[in-house]
Amino acid sequence: MAKKQKFPHLLGSKWTARQRTFGWRHFQVNNRKNEGDRVYAELVASCDPNARFWIDARNLKNRDLWAAGWQTLEEIEILAAVDRGDDLSEEVEVLHPDAP
Repeated sequence: MAKKQKFPHLLGSKWTARQRTFGWRHFQVNNRKNEGDRVYAELVASCDPNARFWIDARNLKNRDLWAAGWQTLEEIEILAAVDRGDDLSEEVEVLHPDAP
C-alpha cells in the first residue's frame, strides 16, 4: 500500500503571516522538500520574489504565526482581537449591518 503524502496540497498554497516576515505578510509555497519524516516549504513573498525562505511545513499549522490564504489587514486585526478575547459586536455590526 502506498504511503500517504504529508501536506498533499502544500505546493502553490497561499499564506498570510500574522506578523511581518522579511518585510511582507503574503506568501505562496513555491517548492516543497521531504527530509525524513519532515516536510519543508519554500515560501516566496507575493510582492517580492527575492524574499524567500524555507520553513518546516508543520509551522504553517500554528495559527498564532500563519493564516491560510491571503488575509486583508482588517481580517488579521480581527483574528488578533479574537485571540485576545475582545468584544467584536461593533465589528460584526459594521461588516454585517443586518445581523441580529
